[in-house]
Amino acid sequence: MLRFFIFVSIIFTANFSYSFEQQKLMKAWASSVMIRGYTDNGLAYGSGVVVGENQVVTNCHVLRKTKSPWVSWGDSSYSVVGVKADPWHDLCVLSVHNLNVSPVPLGSSKDLKKGQEIVGIGHSNGAPKPLTTGGYIIATYEFDKENIILSSAKFRMGASGSGLFDLEGRLIGINTFKTTGYGNYYSMPADWIKSVMKQEMKTKFPIKGKALWEEAEEKKPYFLKIAIPKTKKNWKKLLEVTKSWTEKETLNTEAWYELGFANEKLEKNNAAMVAYEESIRLDKNNSDALYRLALMLKINGDLKKVNEIQKILDVIDVNKAYELKNHKT
Repeated sequence: MLRFFIFVSIIFTANFSYSFEQQKLMKAWASSVMIRGYTDNGLAYGSGVVVGENQVVTNCHVLRKTKSPWVSWGDSSYSVVGVKADPWHDLCVLSVHNLNVSPVPLGSSKDLKKGQEIVGIGHSNGAPKPLTTGGYIIATYEFDKENIILSSAKFRMGASGSGLFDLEGRLIGINTFKTTGYGNYYSMPADWIKSVMKQEMKTKFPIKGKALWEEAEEKKPYFLKIAIPKTKKNWKKLLEVTKSWTEKETLNTEAWYELGFANEKLEKNNAAMVAYEESIRLDKNNSDALYRLALMLKINGDLKKVNEIQKILDVIDVNKAYELKNHKT
């Protein structure tokens, strides 16, 4: 009961405008746990989510430096008896002794839409009780047959392994890493969790193995290669990367959107509009491409097409619709 009142307090005092379904998200909040373990440098911590009977999913990188991790939930601690690990996808499922916590339902990243409201719940900065952060879907990127999630739901150190939920309380992703200075947050898809559960159980810690996001820059997937140029506002480099991206993945709407963005920043407006139009052709609901194209059309005085895009955004992405309606050239 105490956890319920804390949860309600967090929801109603948090400063964001999302219409949370408290009852549906309370179970998600209650399923959030902390992963702890001693390392050579002292006590380390991360987050996790209960996804099955005595089963907790977290990031494998949370378990790299401790030989004896344990799980904390509220004022109670529980021993870890084994782990099923997929270091490349940075997902580990812990087997926990006698953890009497209900699991959350697993969702999917496949049907997520740009602008969709989501909620991150985890132990940022080692907070003893889970913290709740609202945000929205920025993009999803297909990788190894599932979609890695890029969102605006902030998390900090200690929240690695925490949950990203839709407003129905379904677990759609595991918060994993962020790009320095870029302000965007990446989550591994919950779709991978079931395959991790099928791995062989191990009892030896720490967990070894490189994660996909730790690859050398030249080996990273394109959606990660664009992060540094965008952070540094190196638009020529971004153009170089996105040109290569569209050549290798011709049907990728996000690749064409980013190519358009690079061209726009370099004031190559015609090339930018062509790229945005191709992005929209590949995905008519790509609200980022629609928004950027509308801004360029507004500058050109094509208000008829701007109004057409406004009507589309009113339906598919209310935040982008609001931005366009209130944008001053």
